[in-house]
Amino acid sequence: MKRLIVALTGASGVIYGIRALEILRAVKDIESHVILSPAAARTIAEETDRDIESVKKLANVIYNHKDIGAAISSGSFKTEGMLVAPCSVKTLSGIANCFDEGLVVRAADVCLKERRRVVLIFRETPLHAGHIRLMEQATLNGAIVMPPVPGFYSKPKSVDDLVTQSVGRALDLLGIDAGVVKRWKDDAPRKTRLPRTR
Repeated sequence: MKRLIVALTGASGVIYGIRALEILRAVKDIESHVILSPAAARTIAEETDRDIESVKKLANVIYNHKDIGAAISSGSFKTEGMLVAPCSVKTLSGIANCFDEGLVVRAADVCLKERRRVVLIFRETPLHAGHIRLMEQATLNGAIVMPPVPGFYSKPKSVDDLVTQSVGRALDLLGIDAGVVKRWKDDAPRKTRLPRTR
């Protein structure tokens, strides 16, 4: 069983993290290790019709955001890497500056020092120079900054299609082909059936 860390932080776009957890539930050999920040919990309430407990149930393992002694805070705990979806400016800043105050940034820092992939779905626009500097520093540290900019060649018919395509591409960067990405010049059907986004 492969392990993937998934963190949901307080940026708008919490549906990206929820969709990632739904997709991972359908992938048989991936175990999700999840951190929900308090701001993510607030955003779930504001942006979706889900409650926090239903989101937690999508995780295989859930951690307290303050538990810097958790398994995922050590490089000796093997994972495939980490997805931060969505990634807030505060979280980006922590990762860029190695400011390991809480478990989200600590887990990301551990993945980076172990040369594991860390993908940040940074959901902020427009950008000022400080944001751009933070993205540069996070990239220099080894993270992959992936704003969820949609590709319209997939001919999306709904917001759900846009979200699923973006999350599938982020999972691609972590070496996980969940069968949900519509690929350029590839008409193969999706392998994974997912619930519609609510």
